[in-house]
Amino acid sequence: MSDTVDNSVVPSIEGPDASGTSSLELAQTNVINSTSSAASAIVNHPLTQSVTSGPVVANVKEQTAKTQLELSNLAVARTTTPTNTAANGQRLTHYHSFFSSLLSWENPRASGIAFVSVVLFIFAARYLDILRYVFKITWMTLGITVFAEAVGKAILGTGLTSQFRPRKYYTLPKETLDTLIGDLHELINFFVIETQRVVFAENVFVSAAAFLGAFFSYFLIKVLPFWGLSLLSTFVIFLTPLIYKNNKEVIDHHLAEISNIINQQTEQVKQLASHHAARASDATKQYVGDYSAKAQGLLGSARGRSFSPPVAKKEIEEVKKENALTYKSEDFPAAPTEIQAPQVEAIEATPSVLKEEVKEAEPLIAS
Repeated sequence: MSDTVDNSVVPSIEGPDASGTSSLELAQTNVINSTSSAASAIVNHPLTQSVTSGPVVANVKEQTAKTQLELSNLAVARTTTPTNTAANGQRLTHYHSFFSSLLSWENPRASGIAFVSVVLFIFAARYLDILRYVFKITWMTLGITVFAEAVGKAILGTGLTSQFRPRKYYTLPKETLDTLIGDLHELINFFVIETQRVVFAENVFVSAAAFLGAFFSYFLIKVLPFWGLSLLSTFVIFLTPLIYKNNKEVIDHHLAEISNIINQQTEQVKQLASHHAARASDATKQYVGDYSAKAQGLLGSARGRSFSPPVAKKEIEEVKKENALTYKSEDFPAAPTEIQAPQVEAIEATPSVLKEEVKEAEPLIAS
């Protein structure tokens, strides 16, 4: 067996051909051409054309474009301050525009994405131990970096982690931080303002809805866990405006009827209250007149009794008693034992004198 190899049988792949091109370059060109031809054939195949240019793909592209547009509209609403103000004239925050656009379903795709995202986050917080996973990722990352740095210094004399260390650590720009703080400030003020508007009943229906929500939550928290109550609140907050938007005419009709009934009942209550108030006023005036007449009669009778003859007679008797106590029997002369004729005449004349004195005292007694 010969050890020599016939070069005419096995051509060299590196030798140039008649055109001056190597066999390797020719093979590469053939592979590229065949691949391009296969790709073109796949792309131009009727089945591929029906899939890529069919109604399904067109619908997907259309929905994607609409979703991007609605998300951009929602982002614009977050930076726009509403033109309307509160009841006291105070200006609202731009988050009022954002949540108003979000919860009113003006951009249904963006609102639907937000609703699904909140629901998924609640389920993730319930069934996934997110905090535990955060700690797990943290210790694994730190373990890898510390191990790589220690092994690199032990074997190669230089740490491996330090080779990837940036020359300058990343910091938040002042403009970005100011923007974040400003957004956080506006978000906090949104909740503060809305809480006050609900408490002071700027919109009666909104305050009534908040009252019902708090009332039912007080009882549901006893039987539902916190995540269940959060999920229920999310459904109510997002789906109630959507239901109202789709059934606005029917709901407005029933609300108008309820408002008319309430107004009628309120008017009847006002009329009854005014009627009873008028009757109470008349009765009060009558009682006041009666009591004033009685009081005047009592005052007149008291004045008459203070100057009546019995009172004057009583005062005269008291004076007589005082005189009787003042004068004693020794102050008068002794009566004569023998009555002379002039004395008899004086005694006989005494009754007439007493009568005259009594007549003179009668006007005083009458007065």
